[in-house]
Amino acid sequence: MASMRDIKRRKESVQSTGQITKAMKLVSSVKLQKAKVGAEVSKPYFETMYETVAGMIAKSGQLSHPFLQKSQSDKKAVITITSNRGLAGGYNSNIVKLVSKDERFKKENTVIYAVGTKGRDSLARQGYEIAGDYSEAMNEPLYSDAMDIGKEVLSKFTRGEIGEIYLAYTIFKNTVVQIPTLIKLLPVDASDIVSEQEESAEDPLDKITLMNYEPEPEEALDAIVPKYINSLIYGGLTESYASENGARMQAMDSATSNAEDMISDLSLKYNRARQASITQELTEIIAGASAIS
Repeated sequence: MASMRDIKRRKESVQSTGQITKAMKLVSSVKLQKAKVGAEVSKPYFETMYETVAGMIAKSGQLSHPFLQKSQSDKKAVITITSNRGLAGGYNSNIVKLVSKDERFKKENTVIYAVGTKGRDSLARQGYEIAGDYSEAMNEPLYSDAMDIGKEVLSKFTRGEIGEIYLAYTIFKNTVVQIPTLIKLLPVDASDIVSEQEESAEDPLDKITLMNYEPEPEEALDAIVPKYINSLIYGGLTESYASENGARMQAMDSATSNAEDMISDLSLKYNRARQASITQELTEIIAGASAIS
């Protein structure tokens, strides 16, 4: 059995850790409220943006446009959104696994645009090339951050340096549930969108009505698709920011509960050790008294 001194030191250490995790839980809770409002307010806009652009492309017929066609390059770019700090349960590791376990993303033909140092470092250790680091964006996501990322990956795509662009982020469903998600940004797969639109169309005319553009379709898509990509990236940033704080709050809540359980267990062990020590002392005194008499 451990000595009373060892148990006391262990108990004090756990109490100190419990105070830290409790404080971190409160901080994450405050940040979560702000991040949750931001994600909920922006979500309808981004969903409508996706539906609108998807509907336009589905009804545009067989357009020949760089954003709708795969490049000659077989290189894939993945924008990974994680956090700059740990202690968030499986939040960061889930995104890393989402990329590393996907057979499409071989190390030799995949470049990573990292938002968040945890994902960047983990993927770099696994041998992935880090083409860009935008980790500062996770301190407080702004639309300008999404524009910077979007501008970089779009320029590489239009120059033919990368053939496909993906976004790996975490959807904030509620405080307890966060869903790691991988979506394809470019090229926009018109055939998939057409099938989705036809399945969801209530009016038969919606399946055959073509989109009219003013000015030309190419000019319109040149202006609209970059905004569409930036919007999806910003939506991923706001969702991930809320998910990060939700995951950290849950992790710190569990850690605090575990610390309280350990303190209770150590207190019981300390009392037992103390009782055993007192009993031993009494036994020795009685034995000594009996020997004298």
